[in-house]
Amino acid sequence: MTNQERGSQASYRRFLQGEVDGGALYRALAESEKDAGVAEVFRRLAAVEDAHAEFWRAKFGHGGAPELRPSARARLLAWLARRFGPGMVLPTIAAGETRDSGVYDSQGAAREAGMAADERSHARIVRAAAASGGGLAGPSIAALEGRHKGGGGNSLRAAVLGANDGLVSNLCLVMGVAGAAASSRTVLLTGLAGLVAGACSMAMGEWLSVTSSRELFQRQIATERAELEASPEEEKEELVLIYQSKGLDQPQARALAERLLSDKSTALDTLAREELGIDPEGLGGSAWGAAATSFLLFALGAAVPLAPLVFLSGREAMVASLGAAGLALAAVGAGTSLFTGRGALFSATRQLLIGLAAAAVTYGLGALVGASLG
Repeated sequence: MTNQERGSQASYRRFLQGEVDGGALYRALAESEKDAGVAEVFRRLAAVEDAHAEFWRAKFGHGGAPELRPSARARLLAWLARRFGPGMVLPTIAAGETRDSGVYDSQGAAREAGMAADERSHARIVRAAAASGGGLAGPSIAALEGRHKGGGGNSLRAAVLGANDGLVSNLCLVMGVAGAAASSRTVLLTGLAGLVAGACSMAMGEWLSVTSSRELFQRQIATERAELEASPEEEKEELVLIYQSKGLDQPQARALAERLLSDKSTALDTLAREELGIDPEGLGGSAWGAAATSFLLFALGAAVPLAPLVFLSGREAMVASLGAAGLALAAVGAGTSLFTGRGALFSATRQLLIGLAAAAVTYGLGALVGASLG
């Protein structure tokens, strides 16, 4: 086999792996989706990915295509979808689709087979399914297309980054105090104080952020309610323009707007969703739930470099603390690869080096300050 043939085989294998992963992910989303219309959209997307996979299998010729399983990344995302629902991973998958939408632009055979156009048409397939079945809500389309990042949809990213905040900040704090030649007991107490203080700060910040958003949404809805009571015709015209912008002609848009606004129980809900882009029922989620989650995630990460200090002392404790933190940093880096698309090894190594570099800086500063004070 020539070098060129080996290169082609490697490209075919990479493309095939991507399509196998895509099909597995969309099937997992279809299985975990409660809305029948949305599930049908996911099944259609999986069928497109499966067809693409067959195209690449045929490229391997007489030697036969390799039997590829979904990658570890795809299997983990599929498990998260089945365990926590599609909202957990939709933004990650949508970002990957957007990133890879031009992957076949330079592949003549794939482009001629219409695969490049297929990759770019997934959002249009979603809209077509909504129009034909009526089961796909606007927020779901937006989530699939990556245009909006709902609170639930970002939970995977928030979990990884929240734990990373606690891990890196407390590791640096512990190493800085250790660099000042403090006793193991002092280092442990300092780390515990850093864990509690950081977790409380994160929880308060998250509570304030969500509460402020909810208050803003409530004020916007109250304004919309007043405008609906004072100027119902103007609100109807605004809704007509919104539906026209979505592709309906004027008579259809007007008929739909009149029907929706004729029922007072749904009029405000419709205007809030269509005009303001707000879900009146959710209003951005629970502030207390977000605060508790932030507290626990930060505390979980911050506890990693502290755990060895509970059982060990002296240099042995610091080496064990650094080792535990290093393993956790690598795990967090691998976790970020789920939504960045970079290789898990690259992401883990990068995260490990950055975290250890930060710890080295604070250790050096601690040693400098400790020597000065001494």
